[in-house]
Amino acid sequence: MSESKAVILGVSGLELTADERAFYQDQQPWGFILFARNISAEPQQIKDLVAALRDTVGGRNAPVLIDQEGGRVQRIREPICPRYPSGADLGAIYNADPEKGRRAAWLMSRLHAFDLLRLGINVDCLPVLDVPVEGASDVIGSRAYGKQPAIVTEMGRAAALGLKAGGVLPVIKHIPGHGRGFADSHHELPVVDTPLAELRAHDFPPFKALAGELMAMTAHVVFTAIDPTHPATTSEIVIRDIIRGEIGFDGLLVSDDSSMNALAGTLGDRARAIASNGCDIVLHCNGKMDEMQAVVAEARPLAGKALERAFRVEAAFGRIDDLDEASIRAEFNSLLPSV
Repeated sequence: MSESKAVILGVSGLELTADERAFYQDQQPWGFILFARNISAEPQQIKDLVAALRDTVGGRNAPVLIDQEGGRVQRIREPICPRYPSGADLGAIYNADPEKGRRAAWLMSRLHAFDLLRLGINVDCLPVLDVPVEGASDVIGSRAYGKQPAIVTEMGRAAALGLKAGGVLPVIKHIPGHGRGFADSHHELPVVDTPLAELRAHDFPPFKALAGELMAMTAHVVFTAIDPTHPATTSEIVIRDIIRGEIGFDGLLVSDDSSMNALAGTLGDRARAIASNGCDIVLHCNGKMDEMQAVVAEARPLAGKALERAFRVEAAFGRIDDLDEASIRAEFNSLLPSV
């Protein structure tokens, strides 16, 4: 892994093209990420694609990520996976009965792990620890467990534990918080003018509580009380003083997608800014070859603390309980009428 580049890259379609295969072999990305465009109705197609991706990096058990949250952000759906409820749906169970809510969050994540690991996918970009405020963009919306930091913390912790019990690693997101964004960062840059004291009370607590997790994804959000110029993803101040300092996260820090329009400049400019200001890994998702070439041209080999953190991630793969899937699914389904 010492020769891996500090990037996670997407794929254009259902199988690797010859150009993609040669590119990944040459560039040796640390990991990959899949989206709905990479998923057919056949589980074997997904298994084959994942295996082909790992072949390009020497057969190593490279991280393969996916956003399998439930609700509207669920990349693998029927007939391979059932349609799971959203974070807000799970939060409704919690509001009626906190113990059942926590259990539902754990069970659903454990089911995600059953679903994903049999396909070769070993990282789920979950839990969403953002705490929305009234009027914020729907980019988070129903993906959140609730609008109170204590509920988001409890549900997020249960979700992370469920994934890890099934051998899939969680990615907490979007650190240090996307719940106040009044713009969709896929399209424009959200700017948050909230005082730091309020961020500390409302936005940071779930991330602080789960700071011991091995992976986190950044928020493409400007917090003017901390750094009025740069979004968290490219802000040395936010990453050093808040994410690493105040929140205390010392795991592998992955940028949100570098192709999102919240970030300014060319893809090369964005990758350079991400890599230079504290993120360990540059994420690029859309699988467009020209964009990937621009990103990897600015990416660095994994080294130093980033390499240590990546080693910790890879060392954690393979820790799986021996629970029965049918009983887990039955218990989870018994809780759903409470939604």
